[in-house]
Amino acid sequence: MTTPPALLLAGIGTRDEGHATAFHAFVRELAARHPDLPVAGGLTGPGSHPLSDAVTRLVGEGVSRFAVVPLTLIPAAPPRDGIAAALAQEAERHADASFASARPLGPHRTLLSVLERRLDEALGNRPRLPSDRAETTVLLVGDGSPLPEANAEVHRAARLLWEGRGFAGVEVAFSSLAAPDVASGLDRCAKLGASRVVVLPYFLFAGDTLERVRQQAEGWGLAYPEVEVVSADVIGPAKELADLVMERYEEVADTAGRAGFGDEAHAFAHPDTHADVH
Repeated sequence: MTTPPALLLAGIGTRDEGHATAFHAFVRELAARHPDLPVAGGLTGPGSHPLSDAVTRLVGEGVSRFAVVPLTLIPAAPPRDGIAAALAQEAERHADASFASARPLGPHRTLLSVLERRLDEALGNRPRLPSDRAETTVLLVGDGSPLPEANAEVHRAARLLWEGRGFAGVEVAFSSLAAPDVASGLDRCAKLGASRVVVLPYFLFAGDTLERVRQQAEGWGLAYPEVEVVSADVIGPAKELADLVMERYEEVADTAGRAGFGDEAHAFAHPDTHADVH
């Protein structure tokens, strides 16, 4: 019986220690759910728990085949800091290891459903009339990137979240590195006539960035009390997220080891390579 490839969870390096801590907690939780499968995870670039350490540990345990699942919502990353570049370095360091990379996670229909649930939780989870949603505008807040392709993916997620869910609109803002920022996004919602805005973070995990977004939203709400501003939670370690990771794993598990480090991993660097409309 062929041993299945290890599941390697890869995230983009971050200075947000809260986010990094939540990332590694999710990796441990997923490993506990699948005790018969080698599971590890790490972040690209310098910092705590780098991806290279995770690979080295598993190689030391005898792993030679890796199915890599990027724990990121968007497929675009700066080439030097991206997951494909990090995997290329690992392939050079471990000549006998093979890596096959899955698609990024978003915007998948199951994650859109989690975002919708976070919206309902923020609004109190009470029975609502369709008119309640029609009077609610959503401000979807992404991390922000210097790459237009990455920011465009947040706009794509906003459109998919808006379709058929009955909200007055879904606008976009970014926590950093891109415009509009949270305050400017709320300004736009108000100019469009919003009386209630839910600030919805398009983040997998909580951390310092989430707190900063909430503080900005709260500050704006104090300055404009005529608009009700409500903050929602992140996607978080929901069952749907864990299930989607395993779905992505299964997509590439059969190819891990056949093609080595090839098109599957390099494709991650090109945001137009994979479409995940679902």
